[in-house]
Amino acid sequence: MLTIDFDRFGLSEGDRVLDLGCGVGRHVITAYTLKNVQSVGVDLRHDDLKEAADRFHKEFEESGNCEKSLGLAAANGLSLPFSDHCFDRVICSEVLEHIPDYRSVLVEIDRVLIPGGMLAVSVPRFLPEWICWKLSEEYHKEEGGHIRIFNAAQLRSNIERQGFRFLEKHWAHSLHVPYWWLQCLFWSKRETSRLIKLYHRFLVWDLLKKPRLTQTMDRLLNPLIGKSVVMYFRKE
Repeated sequence: MLTIDFDRFGLSEGDRVLDLGCGVGRHVITAYTLKNVQSVGVDLRHDDLKEAADRFHKEFEESGNCEKSLGLAAANGLSLPFSDHCFDRVICSEVLEHIPDYRSVLVEIDRVLIPGGMLAVSVPRFLPEWICWKLSEEYHKEEGGHIRIFNAAQLRSNIERQGFRFLEKHWAHSLHVPYWWLQCLFWSKRETSRLIKLYHRFLVWDLLKKPRLTQTMDRLLNPLIGKSVVMYFRKE
């Protein structure tokens, strides 16, 4: 499930790409497979990094290509282990809402990105996230969970103050919003709820089959209730 639109992000051959907070590797692996780029993913969770590595190796071993490699490392976004201006593009998707001092992460992104480089940022959108918080206290009090609800305009302003020029924005994953509302509504029973399991099965089916009807529904609903807001910037 990709949040960043790589058609808008516009990878070029030979780009050095950093996925900050790569999780299990959805964006860092996709970047590597789309173009001949140097793709690096960093995260704090070793289990997620291991899963990302396993997924990557399995994909290329099954295709018969075992020469591919991917850079994955445990690293803190507040102090990245890279030299200045060493990446052409940076992805930071669904990360900043977890970090108390997220502005320092923006400073680090500015440091490692080349002048003229591109940044793609996504965070949970205000209204769907606000409803989740209202439906369940536990949702945002879990260890490692969301510690803030972003105002997209304020986040954009913070990034622009770092010397970035805003390019465009869009929304993503509207069909996933009801799933999280159901999770929050039935929080104590979310592991056993038949309704939640049925909706999860629908989402998996949608991701695998990509039927035209649900793809169209998602596209039409995204401006209204898209779960994530995605913004693209260029470093001046």
